[in-house]
Formats: sequence, C-alpha cells, structure tokens
Amino acid sequence: MADDTSRVEALIDQLLSEIDPATAGVEEFRARQFDLGLAWISFPEGEGGLGLPPNLQRIVDRRLSEAGATPMGAKEFFGLTMAGPTVVTHGSPELKARLLSRTFTGEVPWCQLFSEPGSGSDLAGLSARAVRDGDEWVITGQKVWNTLAHIADRGMLVARTDPDAPKHKGLTYFALDMHAPGVEVRPLRQMTGEAEFNEVYLTEVRVPDSDRIGDVGEGWRVAMTTLSNERTTIGGGGGAPPRGSGSIAEAVRLYQAKGDQATAVERDRLMTLWVEMEALRLTNLRASANRKAGNPGPEGSIAKLMFAEVNKRVFEFCIDLQGVDGLIGYDYTMRRSDVLGLTGPPGTSRKFFLRSRANSIEGGTSEIQRNILGERILGLPGDVRVDKDLPWVQVPRS
Repeated sequence: MADDTSRVEALIDQLLSEIDPATAGVEEFRARQFDLGLAWISFPEGEGGLGLPPNLQRIVDRRLSEAGATPMGAKEFFGLTMAGPTVVTHGSPELKARLLSRTFTGEVPWCQLFSEPGSGSDLAGLSARAVRDGDEWVITGQKVWNTLAHIADRGMLVARTDPDAPKHKGLTYFALDMHAPGVEVRPLRQMTGEAEFNEVYLTEVRVPDSDRIGDVGEGWRVAMTTLSNERTTIGGGGGAPPRGSGSIAEAVRLYQAKGDQATAVERDRLMTLWVEMEALRLTNLRASANRKAGNPGPEGSIAKLMFAEVNKRVFEFCIDLQGVDGLIGYDYTMRRSDVLGLTGPPGTSRKFFLRSRANSIEGGTSEIQRNILGERILGLPGDVRVDKDLPWVQVPRS
C-alpha cells in the first residue's frame, strides 16, 4: 500500500507540474488526468485508472482540490458516478475507448433512462422495445423521471429485446445518443419550481449495435451495476462526508439561531437526527472498508434507504424550527449535486425540504430498498400479491 500511495502521489505531482488546474481549461486538465490513470483510480490501466484500491482516489481528489481543480458538477454527475463504472465493467473495448475519456472530461454528459410510466420502480417490467435490424436496433417506448435528460448527450437505456423471455432475461442495455432522430425530451415542472426531471419519448430510434453495453439479454445484470453505484452515491458511500456536514449542518445552524427560544423538545429532535446521520456516516465507512476488501455487502441499499428517510426528517425539522418563516426563502436554483448534501446559502431550507421528497423515489424507492434488504439479505418470504379472482387469498409473487 505504501508503494501504491507513493506511485499515486508521484503521478499527481506530474499532473500538476504539467498543467495548472486553476488556470487550464477543465476538459484539458481532466483529459490529462484520465491519461495518467487518476480519473477512476480503481479502473484498469489505460481506461482512466491504475488498477489500485479505490480508497486512494481520496488522495487524488484532495490534492487536486487544494490545487484549485474544478469539482464535479451536475453536468458530470451521472457520467462519473454511474455511466463510467457501467461502461468500464460491461462495455466493449471500442465503446470504452470512445466514451470513457470524454465522459470523465464532461464532454459527454449522461442521463439515466430506466423508469417508465407503466412500470414505476419495477425495472424488469419495462415495455420499451428494441428490435434488431441488421447492425442497428430500432427502439420505441417512453421513459420518465429522467434527471437532466435535457442537457445529456448520452442516455443509459434499458429496453426489452426478447418479449418471450422471462422479464429479467429479455432486457438489453444501450448507450443512447440523446440527439438521434426520434428522441424527444419533455421537461417536467417540479414543486420546487425547477424542471430537473424529464420524460423521454423514443419513436423508432435507430441505435447502432456498437452502442450496446453488455451482451444481448444481459441488460438486467448491467443495470444492477448502474443501480449499485447510484444507491451507493446517493447514500453517501462514494466517500463518507465529514461528521456534522450536509443537511444536519443546516439543522444545527437554525437551532443555534433560535438561541434561548429553542426548546428542550427541539434539542431532543436535533440530537436524535444527529445520531441517525452519524450512524449513516459510519455505515458508509463500513461499506467502503468492505468494498476495499473485495467483500461488498448490503450497505449500499441500507445507506440509500436511510439517507432518504433521515434527510427528509432533517428538513422537516428545519422547517419546524423556522415556523412561518420556513414558508419563505431564497429563490435558489438547485444543482443536481445538492441531492448529496446542503451546499446552498443559508435560508434555503424550504426548497431543500421540497426537493427532499424525491430522495425516497430516486435511485430505487424506499419500498424497493426494503424488499431488497428483507428478501435478499435477511431471507424473509417474498412479497405477496392478491389473487384477482380470490381477493381474500394472498399468493406469493412469482
């Protein structure tokens, strides 16, 4: 590990001696960072990484931040946290050479095209169809809740390629060109006032087979790579945040602002939320340690579930602390990165409160996370459905 650390430090020194991140263009700097293997340090050499333990990425991120490098923004979020790991794991050599570097530099922003109006969180129940036509696929269907699809160049798309196969087996994964003929993006206005989400209509969109990620019929397995990274990131597992940071910091600020007017009940609520957030932070540390040891566990789903539920309670508390003043606030436009923690100016609790409602939906609903943990981790009986002919009889879901 000492040799690995020294190697990483030496490559960082080389990068910073060649290009000053504070003055160079973002794409230029990140392209060189990719070439030196400092983009995703755990990726294979030649594909943006060095094949080293992922914990060493923290050294890279810290050193480059101190040197003035531009941090990840909303535009790069899906590419860096989900598309990159999916492409490097399942993509063809040609696809990796074509997309990985440009994804890291931000030249190719991504969105996620999983959910559909008729299937909700049941990814395997999707109905968007992809029919093979020579070296191309013709795709027709509709996707919804597609964050930042209106600014994306590529979409992580799962479509049904074999309607006769079991629903988990008949799916295939594609890197969709969002500018291809037949792709229509329609923004959805949120209660926060922004249009962060979209619905996407696909009408006989032609996708080259070279843009397929993974084997035909293996879309479910590829999608699990994407979702695993998404849940880990939303839960905070991409790196445990400092103690007391994020949304709980806003709660502490508002509580302290009340001074002598703060009640014992409010203090008790604050401390309960603090303990829950600290437990979440420690869960993320444990998850990180398990991943480094090559033994990833269920912590990704645990952290995603807990983050969604606790974050909502934190902002409910923030609104309660402010009383009537909590109904007004800054006209603050949220960034996608704000999902992971509070980065806006003081007084933005109202908008974060509204936005936090989405935490228990995005990345897999809290109900889905409970099913995963109950059935796959704890070994509890599967979910049940009600027989439509005998509504008083519950039948295990197949």
